[in-house]
Amino acid sequence: QVQLVESGGGLVQAGGSLRGSCTASGGNLSGYAMGWFRQAPGKEREFVAAITRSGTTIRYADSVKGRFTISRENVKSTVYLQMNSLKAEDTAVYYCAADLRYGDDYSIEGFNYEYWGRGTQVTVSS
Repeated sequence: QVQLVESGGGLVQAGGSLRGSCTASGGNLSGYAMGWFRQAPGKEREFVAAITRSGTTIRYADSVKGRFTISRENVKSTVYLQMNSLKAEDTAVYYCAADLRYGDDYSIEGFNYEYWGRGTQVTVSS
């Protein structure tokens, strides 16, 4: 069974940057589309970014487009989320998730993802 562990969260001032990492154990991520989601206090979980198995297709939520970059290194079973120009409204717990797919596509719906990490807290002070 795949286990996902996120790291790289923290406290940063508005305009700053953080790099989230998600590393898998118990399996190789090469067969999975990967996604990042986030949940702010009192709000529902929302989609942030997704990347296909090959890494050739990427999708971002409109709220992070142009500021966040998702990438992956299958040989390291690791997915990254580079977060630049952070805003106070980016404050949330960030989760990575793995979706076993037989095609090179992705989903923005959390219910399609089979495995989830425990999350990493990102706090942006204004």
